Amino acid sequence: MFGRFFGLLAATASSVTFGIAPVNAQGAPGVIYTVILPGGGFGSAAFLKELVQGLGAARAFCAGLQDEALTVDCLADRLDSVANDIPEGTDYEEVRSVLAQTSQDLAQLARSNRDPGRSRARVSTTDKSRKSSRALVPVRPEAQAQVNAAAAAILDEAVTVLLRSAASEKKRSGQYARIASAIDSNKVLLRST
Repeated sequence: MFGRFFGLLAATASSVTFGIAPVNAQGAPGVIYTVILPGGGFGSAAFLKELVQGLGAARAFCAGLQDEALTVDCLADRLDSVANDIPEGTDYEEVRSVLAQTSQDLAQLARSNRDPGRSRARVSTTDKSRKSSRALVPVRPEAQAQVNAAAAAILDEAVTVLLRSAASEKKRSGQYARIASAIDSNKVLLRST
């Protein structure tokens, strides 16, 4: 979907050029294009689309693991990746911050409920095109339901923060609502386990 960003500032408009790193859990190597961020406007439709697709790819990747014990830490890993792909100092700085905090909270939840009988595991898709950025922490089977409920609450908090923030600025409300919806859709993984 999208990778690390390199900011370029022009006198009349801001543009962001980004390329995909050789190993990115949510992208294909060698893709490069430019997103124009309108001067004085909030974000861009193209960047919003990439961000929402990145959150969807996170859900798809974690769903594909088929290992309930890794779901929460997988979401933490993928949300961290999406947060890191948002350039600092843009209109999406608050989204970046919320995603990073959500990732930290989910990772801490998984670590606090780690299954001592299992090792951490690096995971990838069957075709090896996507993989976790780090070894994931498995959750104890007896704690799974409680951990999933706590993880859903963490995602709810992220959605609430974004929607409250957007309520004060009309320019943000539509975009933040789409981002919040994409974050919220990850809860389906926690209900199915």
